[in-house]
Amino acid sequence: MFRDKFWLSLLLTIPVVFYSHDLQHWFGYDAPTFTGSNLISPVLGTLIFIYGGAPFIKGAFAEVKSRQPGMMLLIGMAITVAFGASMTASLGWFSVDVWWELSLLIVIMLLGHWMEMRAIGQASGALAALAELLPDEAERMAADGSVALVRIGDLTIGDVVLVRPGARVPADGTIVSGSADLDESMITGESNPVTRGENDRVIAASVATDSAIRVRIDAAGDDTALAGIQRLVAQAQESSSRSQVLADRAAALLFYVAVAAAGITAAAWALLGDPDAAVVRAVTVLIIACPHALGLAIPLVISISTSKSARNGILVKDRLALERMRNVDVVLFDKTGTLTKGEHAVTGVAAAAGEEQVDALMATAAAVESDSEHPLARAIVAAARERGVDIPRASGFRSMSGRGVQADVDGEQVTVGGPTLLRERNLAVPDTLAASVETWQQRGAAVLHVVRGEAIIGSLALEDQIRPESRQAIDALHERGVTVAMITGDAQQVADAVATELGIETGAGTRGVAGGSQHREGGGGRLVFAEVLPEDKDSAVTDLQQRGHTVAMVGDGVNDAPALARADVGIAIGAGTDVAIESAGIVLASDDPRAVVAVQRLSAASYRKMVQNLWWAAGYNLAAIPLAAGALAGIGFILPMAVGAVLMSLSTVIVALNAQLLRRVDLSTPAVPVAQPA
Repeated sequence: MFRDKFWLSLLLTIPVVFYSHDLQHWFGYDAPTFTGSNLISPVLGTLIFIYGGAPFIKGAFAEVKSRQPGMMLLIGMAITVAFGASMTASLGWFSVDVWWELSLLIVIMLLGHWMEMRAIGQASGALAALAELLPDEAERMAADGSVALVRIGDLTIGDVVLVRPGARVPADGTIVSGSADLDESMITGESNPVTRGENDRVIAASVATDSAIRVRIDAAGDDTALAGIQRLVAQAQESSSRSQVLADRAAALLFYVAVAAAGITAAAWALLGDPDAAVVRAVTVLIIACPHALGLAIPLVISISTSKSARNGILVKDRLALERMRNVDVVLFDKTGTLTKGEHAVTGVAAAAGEEQVDALMATAAAVESDSEHPLARAIVAAARERGVDIPRASGFRSMSGRGVQADVDGEQVTVGGPTLLRERNLAVPDTLAASVETWQQRGAAVLHVVRGEAIIGSLALEDQIRPESRQAIDALHERGVTVAMITGDAQQVADAVATELGIETGAGTRGVAGGSQHREGGGGRLVFAEVLPEDKDSAVTDLQQRGHTVAMVGDGVNDAPALARADVGIAIGAGTDVAIESAGIVLASDDPRAVVAVQRLSAASYRKMVQNLWWAAGYNLAAIPLAAGALAGIGFILPMAVGAVLMSLSTVIVALNAQLLRRVDLSTPAVPVAQPA
């Protein structure tokens, strides 16, 4: 609308400007005269006022009706005053003719609003881009194995769909057949494909890059992770920050300042005996005071930052949370599922017969555990497969609650279990295994022993896997001067082992924390909270806040909900189907803790752009209003109305260009070397 009005108004403005007496005098030319040529300016000027000025007049009435004066009221008032002065001059009742200034003002205002709407529209395109990620149709499989093409909206929970190589997953679900490398960058921001196999969850809009998979739908429509992300993006772009509130108040204040300045200007020039100048100066003041740049300063930064963050897997629910993130000096990470993967992996293997028997030990242990659904069993089987060992077939499997599992492997009874199993059978760890077992136990690993008959043939250490990205995230936060803390319900030795490996200093000395938890405080104030119940995690956040820290809590958004709500900034990591966690102000679509660093970089950059834009917009008005009023008339300088309009529009362009620089902020994370299996 603004574009169309701009071009037509510009065409109508050209003859108005050409027949302006002021321009003819300044540039020393005479416009052709003919019958009715004296009506060109008033007729076309009136058309421009009615057609081009309509959006501003309507906006002004809306602001008056809502009793919230702002930019539209100032623009509407300025062009109305200019129109009234020009019309009275054309009727011979007044000597001031400002038709060309009025026309240029409206054209420049339309241009500025067109640029603003275009920029904000491009920034808000994140929602449309997210919607376009989903395919229009899906291949639904019937019970007889046949495939039918159906619309996405016709999918229901429980349907099985075929996703071919290069196609997008139509809805959230679980792989029931096949495996593929999935490109999830549109959701998580992570550029490297992720391998997904049977029983793994997949997210709507992710792309199967190399193989076909069959997916059972467990969430469709508004319940998918992608739909949740769309809601968060929309919520973030509609939310207001403190800077936005400040800009709105500044615009309202500027209305009263402009009216007062215009009244004082008109009165002063009238008292000096120049009523024509009184009108021109008053109108010029109203033109200069239009808070066009001020109104654009914050919304454009918000739109760009939220769309940029969404494209990088950072979903901002609360603009205040993003603003506060730049001041965070302590980031408190939940350990399980945040710094670690939340699933056990084999981190140590020792065979009683020596290193050369490790593969045989793994094969035997995996054979026993193959029929078990326990997470530790799955970890052992996965480790054996990663080693490439041949897993023999076991028979006679049985589970012994609290002690372990047992099966027959190659005609011999083999049991895999923990310390309780050894105590029950009066077995002692062989000397060849004792050192390894002691080391594993000291760092809090779960230790399982493999017993053939009545002899311990080896032991395994299983630990919650630390994410390879966690060390990079913590190092990056330390480089930014941010203290890193960790909280967990695990035992102190487990917490200390993880903290040591990640470079979170544990220090010495302990003291109680509310809820029965403990913390260790080391150099730089870095803390490790251990043995903390989920309901007491918010007490640890309070403890840090009472020491004067601004705290960001990073957790999985479920058990950590109270702490996320208590923190100055709550960050839920690994959105998945929990993308709309209410307790967090920021949701990270991926499980990568390095995104926390990106959030802080974005916070600092967007706040910096807001402040720069506010200073430019407000500073421009403070300097320009006195010049428009004629404060320097004594030395022969009077700011022309047209120049004031051009300068005002130029300030808008500068604010818009400055906000666009936010797109250059790097939110990417470096690649992490792939860790080799233990």
